[in-house]
Amino acid sequence: MQADEVLNAQGDVCPMPILKTKKAMDKLSTGQVLLLQSTDPGSHQDLVSWCERTGNELVQHEEKDGVYSYWVRKK
Repeated sequence: MQADEVLNAQGDVCPMPILKTKKAMDKLSTGQVLLLQSTDPGSHQDLVSWCERTGNELVQHEEKDGVYSYWVRKK
């Protein structure tokens, strides 16, 4: 999936990936997609909860070699 912005939060632990995601999403326009890359195993549940609270859409996610990738569309 194509992303408008890429956020590398590898090596960061909770709550930094979510805090950085919020800051990056604030810069995007409605409908644009952020790709978040994280190595924090807890980032999945954190991001799902954050999307539910904010109304942003978790479009796709995958894990490869310990890197969790999330594509989030801004509401």
